[in-house]
Amino acid sequence: MLTLSSMLPTINPSECNDTTDLTACPQPQFQAVLFYFSLYLVAFAQGGHRPCVQALGADQFDENNPEECKARSSFFNWWNFGVYAASLATNLPLNYIQDNISWTFGFGIPWIIMAIGLAIFLLGTRFYRYHIIEDKNPFAKIWKAFVALISSWQRTSFATSRNGAGEALLPRASQHTRHSGYSQHESIDEVDGQGEEAKGLLQLFPIWATCLTSSVVLSQATTLFIKQASTLDRRIGTGFQVPPASLGSLTGISAIVFIPIYDRVIVPIARNFTGLLTGITMLQRIGTGISFSVIMMVVAALVEMKRLQTARDFGLVDMPDATIPMSTWWLLPLYVLNAIVFVLAFVGLQELFYDQVPNEMRSLGLALYASVSGIGEFFGGFLVFVIDKVTGSRGESWFSDNLNHAHLDYFYWLLAVLTFIQLGLYLYFARSYVHKKNVPIAL
Repeated sequence: MLTLSSMLPTINPSECNDTTDLTACPQPQFQAVLFYFSLYLVAFAQGGHRPCVQALGADQFDENNPEECKARSSFFNWWNFGVYAASLATNLPLNYIQDNISWTFGFGIPWIIMAIGLAIFLLGTRFYRYHIIEDKNPFAKIWKAFVALISSWQRTSFATSRNGAGEALLPRASQHTRHSGYSQHESIDEVDGQGEEAKGLLQLFPIWATCLTSSVVLSQATTLFIKQASTLDRRIGTGFQVPPASLGSLTGISAIVFIPIYDRVIVPIARNFTGLLTGITMLQRIGTGISFSVIMMVVAALVEMKRLQTARDFGLVDMPDATIPMSTWWLLPLYVLNAIVFVLAFVGLQELFYDQVPNEMRSLGLALYASVSGIGEFFGGFLVFVIDKVTGSRGESWFSDNLNHAHLDYFYWLLAVLTFIQLGLYLYFARSYVHKKNVPIAL
C-alpha cells in the first residue's frame, strides 16, 4: 500500500489554473488516506509481529535441557544483534534510493523483501516446535489465578480469625471455588498453585514500572543528543560533514560490537564464578543496565556542560546557528553507553517477561516488555513539556531554541537523579522477587 501510494500522481502546481493558490488545485485525498492508513497498518502489524516472532523463536529451545536453556538465553542477544545489523545494512541504501532515485523503489524493495521473508517463514511451519496450550482461553486462566489468589487470602484470613478452626478451612475453600468457576474436583493445592502464579504476575509490574525512566534515558539518543550534535563540528576529513540524524547509527554499531563481547566473553567469564549457564541472572543483568543508564546521564550532563562552556569561551552564546568548535565525537561515549544500557537492561527485560509469564501468554509478556519503551517515551515527552512550561514561565526555558541559552545539562542531571532513585526501587523489588519456576540453569 505504501508502494502504491507513492506511485499515484501528485499535485503539480503548473497544472493549476491559478499557480499562486494551491488550495484551488484538486487534492489527492485518496493518496493521503492510503498513505496514512498504510502507516497505521505498519504499527498494527508490528504490535502483533514483534512479540510473537520473538516468543516463537525462544520456544524452539527446551527450557528443561541445560544446553538448550543456555542457547535460549543467547537467542535474545543474537535476535537483537540481527535487528541492529539489518537496520544498518538497509537504512543507508534505502535512504539513498528514496532521496535520489524514487520513493516507489524505496518502498517497493522492502515490500519484495517482506514477501520473500513471509514465504521462508511459511516454508518452516512444519519444522517449528510448538507448545501445547492446556487452556483454550489463557486470559480465563489468568482470571482464575487471581480469583485463586484472593481465595487464598480469604482462607488465610479466615483461618487466623479462629482459634483452632482448621477444620473449617476446606469447606470454605471448596465453596469459594464452586462460585468462582472452578470444578468441584479441583484440589486446594491446584487453587493455591494458581494463586502463586497470580502472585508471580503481580511481581512483574514493579519491575516493569522501575524501568520506565531508563526508557526515557534511551530516547535521548534520537532526540536531544541529535539536537546537540547539530551545533557541533561534524566534519570528517576536509569535505565531508556527518548529518546529525546519522549519529543514531552509532547506537546500532555499538550494539553490534557489544553483543558478541557480552555473549561470548563476559557471560562465559561470569559463568565460571557463578555456576549459572546464563552467567548472571536476568534480574542482575537488568539492574546492571539501569546502573549504566545512571552513568550515561551523568556523562551526558558533563558533555553538555563542556559544550556550553566552549560556546561561552568563543563568544557564541548569542549565535545559535554558529558551529561550536567542539568535535561531535564528544557524543560518542553517550551512544556507546546507550547501546550497553539496551543490551543489558532491555534485552534482559525481554528474556524476563518471556520466561516469567504463563507459557500460554509469552507473546503477551513480550508485548508488555515493549510497552516499557512506548510508555517511557510518553513519560519523557510529558516531562519535557512540564519542565518547558515551568522554566519558560520563569525566564529562559531549559529547552530554548537557542541551545546555548538552554540548560540540557540540568535536564540530564534530573534524569540521572530520577534514574538513581529508580535503581534503588528496582533493587528493592528485585531482592524480593520470586521466580515462577525453577529452571535448571546451574552447571
